[in-house]
Amino acid sequence: MKIIGTGSALPEKVVTNDMLASFLETSDSWITTRTGIQTRRLLSKETLSELAMTAATAALESAGVAPENIDYLICSNVANSYVTPSLSSIILGPLGCKCPCTDLNGACTGFIYALDIADAFIKTGRAKNILIVAAEEPSRFCNWHERETSVLFADGAGAVVVTKGEGFKDFILTGDTHTDVLYYKRSLETTPFDRVEEKTVPLVMQGREVFKLAVRSCIRDVDTILERNNMTGSDIDMYLLHQANFRINDSIREHLEQPKEKFPTNMQKYGNTSSASIPILMDELSRAGELKDGMNVLLSAFGGGFVTGASILRWNGITYKDATENE
Repeated sequence: MKIIGTGSALPEKVVTNDMLASFLETSDSWITTRTGIQTRRLLSKETLSELAMTAATAALESAGVAPENIDYLICSNVANSYVTPSLSSIILGPLGCKCPCTDLNGACTGFIYALDIADAFIKTGRAKNILIVAAEEPSRFCNWHERETSVLFADGAGAVVVTKGEGFKDFILTGDTHTDVLYYKRSLETTPFDRVEEKTVPLVMQGREVFKLAVRSCIRDVDTILERNNMTGSDIDMYLLHQANFRINDSIREHLEQPKEKFPTNMQKYGNTSSASIPILMDELSRAGELKDGMNVLLSAFGGGFVTGASILRWNGITYKDATENE
């Protein structure tokens, strides 16, 4: 499998650290030194489905694939306005796709999980062109009166089109039950037989525990996937890590003893956009010409659950093509 198109979309609303400090007990210095985040984008006028469609359309255009030639649509999404229908069902028709669609909730690792599923469909011949859209609005379930999560999370969407080709070398996915360190619990309508009323709990994060789990798990994944592909850290030209916290990513970089130039970031501008963070970063780098044909690229992410994922691919240069070329 290889990536042949990328796209991304971000809300217009820019929220600075100073804006948060106007109603939270925090400061620009406190947030920046602990997270690396300086600004973030939050949904205001737009909807998540609009962001998802914008990112998807850009990916289709750069891939040169017409919507009707997509064989499967996979959306990575933690939560949105609807429990049902799925986000993929909502955007399928407006995009012009005529194919099966599904959502998955792999938390911040969802994009890598979706890539792995797409790879399996392509390898078995069940699909030729697959559209993956990671669209997230974690700002909607943060408690904006507490700084623990509200300074971190933001909204955005990223998308890729994948097809058969020499690109992805390997995937590694892991899962373990650590639900207490990061969770968001929605309220449920009770029945006459319920004993306890369920209440909504805004996003809860045990920061220190998440930090330790993230660093330990991602280092394990990266070491494992490099070893089983007979590669070292130096063989990777670019590391695209989940954009959650610069200290987490720096810990991984220091473990691998690799230069900062190999670890591009955009969390300082956009905050933690959950599973959308890697495809947004990928799209920016691709369009800026920083991801070059033949580069070895490693993806790594972690998320609530606790789930993690990593992948190695050889980048195929993306150019704009006519939308009928891949029919």
